[in-house]
Amino acid sequence: MENKAELRIIAKDIRKKLNISAVSEKLVDLIRLHQFYINAKNVMIFYPTKYEVNLLSLISDNKNFYLPKVNGNDLLVCPYDCDCKVEKSAFNIFEPCSNPVSCSVLDLIIVPALMADSYGYRLGYGGGFYDRFLKSCNKSVKTLTVLPEKLFIENLPHDDFDIKIDDIIFV
Repeated sequence: MENKAELRIIAKDIRKKLNISAVSEKLVDLIRLHQFYINAKNVMIFYPTKYEVNLLSLISDNKNFYLPKVNGNDLLVCPYDCDCKVEKSAFNIFEPCSNPVSCSVLDLIIVPALMADSYGYRLGYGGGFYDRFLKSCNKSVKTLTVLPEKLFIENLPHDDFDIKIDDIIFV
């Protein structure tokens, strides 16, 4: 089995060959039908990079949305809506300019992933930001990862600090 670093390279290569726009549309439709999303009022999504699943069309739904913002080794929770200004971070990711709030407001966190497996583990980008963040959140908050089916595998390597995701949607 490949290690995490090798799997990240493989996943990024696979994503570049996908019609990520079509995949994103299908995933947004499935998210809207998912019980976690239906029950949630306060949802944290992520601003997509070039080859990442784009969930921004969810913003039109009647919910409160939040985006992560990197602060040192931590993620902050910042309100986000259609009028919210964003700017590129040091990681070349768009982040909101709004003031952070407590993660305790969140009902659902949609966690980005390069890959995910049937045991609920996800492969992130290697910084550990989401694992640290999820560990600090209220245990009642639900987590969901969405990704193309080609990036869903049976078993990923994982470490003791890796946090399992409550559910994974793939198309």
